[in-house]
This record gives sequence, C-alpha cells and structure tokens, in this order.
Amino acid sequence: MATLTAAERRAEERLAYDAFLKDCPTSRLLDRISDKWVSLVVSALREQSPMRYSELGRRIPGVSQKMLTQTLRSLERDGIVARTVTASVPVRVDYELTDLGRSLSRLLSAVKDWAESHIEQVNAAREHYDAAG
Repeated sequence: MATLTAAERRAEERLAYDAFLKDCPTSRLLDRISDKWVSLVVSALREQSPMRYSELGRRIPGVSQKMLTQTLRSLERDGIVARTVTASVPVRVDYELTDLGRSLSRLLSAVKDWAESHIEQVNAAREHYDAAG
C-alpha cells in the first residue's frame, strides 16, 4: 500500500463526503438546509401543498420577497421543491415538496416543533446565563 501525501489524503476524504470538511458538498448542503427561511418554507409546504408564492409569503411573516424568491430557487435547484407554472391569466405558479423535500420536511418540522415546545426553557436558560455573567 502506497503512502499518501497530505493533499492526497484530503482529496480522498472529500470523496467520502465528510461534512466536517469545509469544502465537502455535504457541508454546503447542511449550510443550506439549516437556514431559517429554508426550514420555514419546507415546513409550510409540508402543512399545505401546493402553495402559491403569495400564500407562502403570508404564511411566513417577516420574509422579504427577495429572500423568499432566493430560497425557493435554491430549493428548486436542489430538488427539494417543484415549481409548476400553469398557463392562465394571470400565470399561476405553485410550489410543492418533491419526494426528496418530503423526506427533509419530517426532520425540519421536528426541529421547528422542538423549538416551539422548548422556547420557554431556552429563554429561562438564557436569563440564568445572562444573570450569572
């Protein structure tokens, strides 16, 4: 067995999809799906699908049109959301989760539910920490 240089070892590690490596594609995917807007869009589409752009905007208060558009485009590019355009006047555009998106939605919805269920405990811990510091 040949001895590998450090650069060769790093190249092999990248091929193994190690999310702890900065340049690993899985690290970039984790960065994408951990975004707040991604979580909220995926959770909203899990609750009601398909949804129109304006419905998503109303369901997620605080999201700007620019951020919602960017989030939907990135999710469509990643195969998590499907965009369907129906020719009508005006044109109708619907968004829904793909099979890949539905598998992700279970995880992200669980995190959202956890946050809603445990916010009081987190707030108490923050107050305790801030008072001690």
